[in-house]
Amino acid sequence: MQGCSRLSYEAPVITDEIKARMLAAMQARDPVAKNVLGLALGEIQTAEARANRALGEDEATAVVRKLVKSNEETLGHAKDDAARVAELRREIEVLSALLPKALSVDAVTEALAPVADALRAAKSDGHAMGVAMKHLKTSGAVVESAAVQEAVKRVRSSG
Repeated sequence: MQGCSRLSYEAPVITDEIKARMLAAMQARDPVAKNVLGLALGEIQTAEARANRALGEDEATAVVRKLVKSNEETLGHAKDDAARVAELRREIEVLSALLPKALSVDAVTEALAPVADALRAAKSDGHAMGVAMKHLKTSGAVVESAAVQEAVKRVRSSG
């Protein structure tokens, strides 16, 4: 029993936010939001059970991000079903609202200034992308790969 209270005590903030939004969705009679938030909570709890520990905030956020990506992939295959497309877009909207906002291309370009010389000296775009991602990860920046790719292109073409 003590292990259970430890897990809830160390629960990531995102888990608390999911529970609060789930309650609001139930009260608003929003079944799509309620179901997708329940799925997200279940995925986080499953990951915790597999790891035999509470997930950190970054790990729990990664679970939600994975669900968003999965829905985006499914959306690409569901073009003929308008109802399913609308539901998937709503699910993506609900889940994305839980995630920290990613940096814009301009902000990523600015964040890469300290490693600009290394990016320009990289043997290939792939190597430059690796340098950029390593730098951004160590700085704790929330980025999308498409934004990083565009920023790397900008940095490599300037100077």
